[in-house]
Amino acid sequence: MSSNLATKLRVGTKKAHTFAENVGFVKCFLKGVVEKNSYRKLLANFYFVYSAMEEEMEKRRNHPIVSQIHFPQLHRKQSLEQDLAYYYGANWREQIQLSPAGKAYVERIRELSQTAPELLVAHSYTRYLGDLSGGQIFKGIAQTAMNLPDGKGVAFYEFADIPDAKAFKADYRQTLDELPIDEAGCERIVDEANAAFAMNGKMYQELEGNLIDAIGRMLYNSITRRRTRGSTELATAE
Repeated sequence: MSSNLATKLRVGTKKAHTFAENVGFVKCFLKGVVEKNSYRKLLANFYFVYSAMEEEMEKRRNHPIVSQIHFPQLHRKQSLEQDLAYYYGANWREQIQLSPAGKAYVERIRELSQTAPELLVAHSYTRYLGDLSGGQIFKGIAQTAMNLPDGKGVAFYEFADIPDAKAFKADYRQTLDELPIDEAGCERIVDEANAAFAMNGKMYQELEGNLIDAIGRMLYNSITRRRTRGSTELATAE
């Protein structure tokens, strides 16, 4: 019997997804305004978040639910290491810092692994499916906006072990639907996915000050004034 979890996640997180994409930093990014220092700080946060998520999912790889959505080919830690070495240099580990919002995100992932591992499904869905979908939009924008050399600084968006992202996403959603979870469990996972979108939004909001300093308040205001329906939300649905 299908739980329809994939559909419940897509519908149940729609507002949170749109809200996250209407954070000023993301709106500027989607319009091609990308400031390298802010962007590398975001990647640094992602490094800590994905490291935590992948470590905890590996620990719970025999869990009856987590094991079903544990796909090592999705892992981003190594690709983030490549990008951080590009943006910060060889000693990047000594330079990066976890922001307050990033710290709260990491702590939440660690907590769930101890208390409710099945809710890690929500974090896997929120990050990885976004990376496979709207993340590909971000890749092209980053390359153009920061005038990146071919193949440099965008390893985060490249999934060498997933040649067909559309097929993989379809399999991933089918796996979600087949998870042995009841209605109450589905609701908890959807709630956690909404919390994950909110945590991502807070990480983006932290970067707005850096971005405003770099591009100027007037330009920032002109770009972010109007609320839009998220373009990466549309991509995620494909």
